[in-house]
Amino acid sequence: MDNFQISSPDASIILDINLIDHKLSYSVKQDGQEKLGHSTLEIFENGKVTILGAKETESDSTWKPVWGQHSSIRDHFRELQLDIDFDGVAGKLLARVYDEGLGFRIVLNEGEKPKEGNFKLTYKLPDGSNYYFPKGETEPVGPVNYNGLQEVLKQGNGKKPKISVPLLVELKDKSYLSLLESDLFASTGIGSMLLGGTDQTDIVSSDNKVSMTKEEWKSPWRVILLGKSAGDLVVNTIPVNLATPSQLENTDWIKPGKTLWDWRVHGYTAPDGFVYGINTESYFRFIDFAAEKDIRYFLIDDSWYKHATEGHFELSEKLDLQKVIDYAAQKGVELILYYDRKHGEYGDEKLFHYYNSLGMKGIKYGFMGNDVEFTKSAIQKSAESHLLIDFHDGPVPFTGISRTFPNAITREYCHAQQDSRRAFTPESFIKMALINAITGPLDMNNGNFDLTGINSGLRQKGPKETNSYVSTVVSEAARTVVIFSGLVCIPDAPEAYAAKADLFEFIQKLPVGKWDESHVLHSNISEYISTARRHGEEWFVGSVYSQKGGTLDISLDFLEEGKQYEVTLYEDTAETHGKTNPEAYQIRTQNAKKGDLIKAVMAPGGGHCMWIKPVE
Repeated sequence: MDNFQISSPDASIILDINLIDHKLSYSVKQDGQEKLGHSTLEIFENGKVTILGAKETESDSTWKPVWGQHSSIRDHFRELQLDIDFDGVAGKLLARVYDEGLGFRIVLNEGEKPKEGNFKLTYKLPDGSNYYFPKGETEPVGPVNYNGLQEVLKQGNGKKPKISVPLLVELKDKSYLSLLESDLFASTGIGSMLLGGTDQTDIVSSDNKVSMTKEEWKSPWRVILLGKSAGDLVVNTIPVNLATPSQLENTDWIKPGKTLWDWRVHGYTAPDGFVYGINTESYFRFIDFAAEKDIRYFLIDDSWYKHATEGHFELSEKLDLQKVIDYAAQKGVELILYYDRKHGEYGDEKLFHYYNSLGMKGIKYGFMGNDVEFTKSAIQKSAESHLLIDFHDGPVPFTGISRTFPNAITREYCHAQQDSRRAFTPESFIKMALINAITGPLDMNNGNFDLTGINSGLRQKGPKETNSYVSTVVSEAARTVVIFSGLVCIPDAPEAYAAKADLFEFIQKLPVGKWDESHVLHSNISEYISTARRHGEEWFVGSVYSQKGGTLDISLDFLEEGKQYEVTLYEDTAETHGKTNPEAYQIRTQNAKKGDLIKAVMAPGGGHCMWIKPVE
């Protein structure tokens, strides 16, 4: 038999797999509508495939992540296993279908194999689709049609340009689809997934050459997510369900949380005349504020050392690091320390042990590049030294790794607000919140409050162009809940937060990472997003609008029936504007119950926050 069909548990998704002329092909329908037409799958280029047997199973279980967008995750799927001869190599194809998408994995048995393979899928998407995808630390690309996508791919200066995952696809019926991968950890000898185009208007996973050995080999899961809205894909649990379960026996030391950060504050002048810089006194001020506001971490960025050589750091004379470490310990604040491979090589074999010996709780790792095996090793070594790890500067997406190694707390797979200093628009934020965030937690550094000062050029590392940072302080607060991360890095000065202490309360109360459930209530790419997250009986809702400004009707249907709640609303005012008056805001409270409607009115480039708690 060469034709197989398997459906999702609720029968809404149907996957057909066929063997035609010894080549594997597949197609996908949802609710009777074709989502992917005749598409192909192979592991050895132009290899001959023979199907030897088939087995269908169903699994329904629940597991609890160490931290995440949901405290309990259901893993319910149907799986088709095809025993296959891949051009003389025995193995199997696993096709796992969920109610919200599906994944493919190839497993090759032990034994002789060609030295090199090429795990390649094509994706035949419907005509008339719009495409969106990340573009490093600049605004994501899109919407573009297929011809526009091909134009992007031609801009490679003689190289073979590829598209980073996820590829987000808006279909003609306004439903959404995303292409990405999960569980890269379980695979060896393969780079992270990239995408390209073909002459037949298909999308194709790139020439991702696989180095083969005699051992059993697993591919990553190639994942197709389906949703009625773009926001559905951001909270889809399929990528973490497909990831290898936690490899850590003890995870008690892994604590998600908020962190203050020094890097974007340099040059800020406090009301008492103190000017922040890379020095001991500045860091004492951060630590004092973190202790006062119950912020778990303080992140010390670059320039605490001048150069690194094998097993040795040449410390900067600008600050007394040991004094800072001792002071933080005295105040009960935990430290995370940056490491930049461009400034010399300490050596990863010793690096993580050294950070642990300093009493650090985490490492912010910069400039490791898109190197899968190196990144995998760094995650494992940091776990051995009980260190959280936050990857920066073009990291591997590594979707699902937070399940496998929960110490992989976040990564800068985005424009981290001021980091590249060139993508400051609300539209770029909303796109990243609906595109990049599909791959998992993002370290985006939201939460600037001194927007006027930043825009005027008073910071050493503010925008390259003055008055180019478009946002409002309420939008900045909202972004801290819209973007999911195990480490929420808030980048402004303690005094900037103290001056707006009533608004800062929203950020202060956020139970970072330990969410019981998460929902994207409204989503429109580059226009708006509204996200609700629950911790215990409390809800935090954040909404952000483009430079058009607008109103979202937020239904409180997610509240518990029969309970009364107090809602604290943090709002733009009628005078607020993301360019001309970014720091105007108002706060009010009202009572509410399940089913009530809140009108979230947002200024151009503005936002809206709600903290909802039961009435005692």
